[in-house]
Amino acid sequence: MTFDWTMARRAERLNPSTIREILKITEKPGIISLAGGLPSADTFPVAAMAEATARVLRDTPREALQYAASEGYGPLREWVAHELSRMGVAADAGRVLITTGSQQGLDLVGKVLIDPGSRVAVEQPTYLGALQAFAPYEPEFTPVEGDDEGPLPQALQAARGARFLYLLPNFQNPTGRCLSASRREALAAAARTIGLPVVEDNPYGDLWFDTPPPPPISAQLGDQAVYLGSFSKVLAPGLRLGYVVAPAALYPKLLQAKQAADLHTPGFNQRVVHEVIRDGFLTQHVPTIRQRYRAQRDAMRAALEQHLPAGCRWHAPIGGMFFWLELPAAIDATALLPKAVAAGVAYVPGATFFAHQPRANTLRLSFVTVPPETITRGVALLGQVLRAAP
Repeated sequence: MTFDWTMARRAERLNPSTIREILKITEKPGIISLAGGLPSADTFPVAAMAEATARVLRDTPREALQYAASEGYGPLREWVAHELSRMGVAADAGRVLITTGSQQGLDLVGKVLIDPGSRVAVEQPTYLGALQAFAPYEPEFTPVEGDDEGPLPQALQAARGARFLYLLPNFQNPTGRCLSASRREALAAAARTIGLPVVEDNPYGDLWFDTPPPPPISAQLGDQAVYLGSFSKVLAPGLRLGYVVAPAALYPKLLQAKQAADLHTPGFNQRVVHEVIRDGFLTQHVPTIRQRYRAQRDAMRAALEQHLPAGCRWHAPIGGMFFWLELPAAIDATALLPKAVAAGVAYVPGATFFAHQPRANTLRLSFVTVPPETITRGVALLGQVLRAAP
């Protein structure tokens, strides 16, 4: 006998992650997955984590295993503030909130800033996880038109009156594009002119291949911006550590929302991460990730050039984890996915990354979780599937 539960209206707006569902498929033996946006497990600093864990349990075991402050571990907040200040972001430890992954930061922003029917401006396409985080709060998504360089500054006029504009300026998920300094300056100026707050999400900014990206847009907007960051891509996602840097007027409500959600992010994890990074570990570790990912990027670029049929379009990213493909207009990447999986390769259809008017002839490929020779085989299989498409 089953009971008929009455669910909240917001529950109707909760949908499964397309990417997570695809990852279940890729667990089948023999599938080459170019789908998941996962960092390479080969980059995880296991030895450094083991040593830091031992030190934390030796030196501060009771503190590490006890409830902790909702704001986060003080020395870690200070480290974040110092690093962001070097990039021009007006950050002090009192404005840093440690979150359980930057995904929680998105949820807290949505909880505090979005009312049913209020508008939220987003890029086209944009990060699927942000759409999922914001959707239960019942916003109306306002797409901001763009070009190959990113959102168009003049297009922000359509977002006038929105609660905020959500942006990923560095090696965006899913397109991999990185906004130029001039485009950032123009977007910041347009946002200031119309009084549009900006939520800047930067999980991939350290994963540049040749030159660092320009300074954050938040550096130009001061209290008109919220900045989100993460340790998932430079250390390990299983730690679930991210952070939000918020204006003083907004910070208390984000903190209260955090307290209601989970009291605090695991203090043990925070202490271990701080123990790892406090003496400059990332300055030696992150370049090894960049070197690995650059080689895999090069392998995918060469494979795409060799194996994809005419009519496919892409740009090689200068950092991050993703290629964005535009297929011939007649090809529906979602409809084609089962055939690709049957052939032995998986990708993420691009339509899922659009808040409005999805483009069916797009898809995302990730190059960081498989070695170069496997990338070549996977892209070759994808090329065969595309050539056979009606």
